[in-house]
Amino acid sequence: MLFHFDFAIWARMVSLALRERGARRAWYLYRLLIWVPVVASTHAVCFFLDALLFPRLRRIEVRSPVFLVGHARSGTTLLHRLMSQDGERFCSNRMIELYLPSLLQKKLLRALGAFDRRVLGRRLAKRVRAWEQRRYRATKDIHAMGLFKPEEDDLFFYYSCASGFWSTKVPYLGKIDFFAIDRWPEKRRRRLMRFYRECIKRQLYVDGADKIYTSKSPVFAGRVAALIEEFPDARFGITLRDPGETIPSLLKLLQTAYRLQGASPEDAKRALEAQVEISLESYLHPHEVLAKHPGTKRALVDYAQLTAAPRGALEKMYAELGFDVTPELARVLAAEEARAKKHETSHRYSLEEFGLAKNTLRERMAKLYAQFHWPRDEETK
Repeated sequence: MLFHFDFAIWARMVSLALRERGARRAWYLYRLLIWVPVVASTHAVCFFLDALLFPRLRRIEVRSPVFLVGHARSGTTLLHRLMSQDGERFCSNRMIELYLPSLLQKKLLRALGAFDRRVLGRRLAKRVRAWEQRRYRATKDIHAMGLFKPEEDDLFFYYSCASGFWSTKVPYLGKIDFFAIDRWPEKRRRRLMRFYRECIKRQLYVDGADKIYTSKSPVFAGRVAALIEEFPDARFGITLRDPGETIPSLLKLLQTAYRLQGASPEDAKRALEAQVEISLESYLHPHEVLAKHPGTKRALVDYAQLTAAPRGALEKMYAELGFDVTPELARVLAAEEARAKKHETSHRYSLEEFGLAKNTLRERMAKLYAQFHWPRDEETK
């Protein structure tokens, strides 16, 4: 399959960028008219070469993948990291591999890493770590990122211009839909999902064809139906946390991103308002879809339990998805449980900062509030 590029979204972003002014306009257009086409074209060439250089790729099958979905800041990252410790069973992508999706690029990346270890004494790795500290310093307390950490699969679609990560780069939420893939026309939706399958196959090729692919991506909450359509044997872990904590946390992340970009207050305000509606759908849509697919294995993961007692939370999820906990993983979870008791975040946020009332959220998500005993307004004062 060829590399996927969403010309419709790309053209829409270019159209909106042309209406910007000053340095922001020049920066957006540089990314969209020069950088994105160059990188996407490189990926397209590499994808084409994959079929010629690695004929075994076509025989790789994606069996029973696990998708971790939930609103941002609801524990998907922690859950994914814990499952990544089960390396004999699962595999996933690190951030740099999401930005380099072809099999040829993955092979070259690993060859470069081996050369750095054996010949350069890891000097290149040290430079990369120093760059990471500078690059992600501003958001490290909100979401710790790194090129060699497992990251959201939505980044596969970044240079296809179909990734939700673009909402942190350009303040166009509400004008461009990066979320509700389930509502896209069938042909467009299936084309994106077929490309995603090909990306997963390439990771299985390098990590082991017998492994189970594991993905975490909050934005995938808007494409659960598309995932089931493409992967009928998929399993889902859905993380749930009090929206009074997660929604303002995500809004703070976006607000920080727009401030660093120099976005106008009007654009930032409109984008944040659009994100509130997307956030509500992030909570409700997966349950609505899975209710129509009773045969699909799923597990609800309570954030409070995941952070306080990660071993019990993961054991419960494994049982519901049909996995066993190996002795080695049990030891990892025991260590994580001890570490969890010492963890404290320095990130602070509130609904009031963004003009939201918890009662509004509670009215829209009454069943979830009752099921997980999230506090009411009067209980948090």
